Amino acid sequence: MTYTFRPMSQVQAETIAFQWRYDDDYAFYNMDADEEDLAAFLDAKQRGDKTFAIFDDDELVGFVILQFSDAQTVEIGLGMRPDRTGNGQGRTFITSILHWIETTYGPKTVTLAVATFNERAIRVYRACGFESTGTFLQETNGGTYLFQSMSRSSAQDRQ
Repeated sequence: MTYTFRPMSQVQAETIAFQWRYDDDYAFYNMDADEEDLAAFLDAKQRGDKTFAIFDDDELVGFVILQFSDAQTVEIGLGMRPDRTGNGQGRTFITSILHWIETTYGPKTVTLAVATFNERAIRVYRACGFESTGTFLQETNGGTYLFQSMSRSSAQDRQ
């Protein structure tokens, strides 16, 4: 499976924000679960040139947000279309994102944060070479939740 990455359009942002609905505990990831996050995601200026739509052929299947702390480190936020989650596609999806980031930007380290209840995602991240670097509490979605920080060295650094 080959994914393509394109700067996110307003229509794509609105599709993700208002049409992608996760079930049960994963509803935590619905864009409208946090008003501030939703507003930032829908604001083209805030998305800038760091938010990308991910396509499988011409079908929107995910997104990735990049935040560079320096030239060597990028933190990612990401999402996969709800109907593609939980069915074995996660590792290929994450690996494709990592390959694209490493070949496009060349960071030494990729980091992310994931809600600790999301054991399914944590397993996929570990399988893709991420290691836990700690936990922290974050206010979001009307409450305070425990998140796990994870980090991965770039492919050339692991060889």
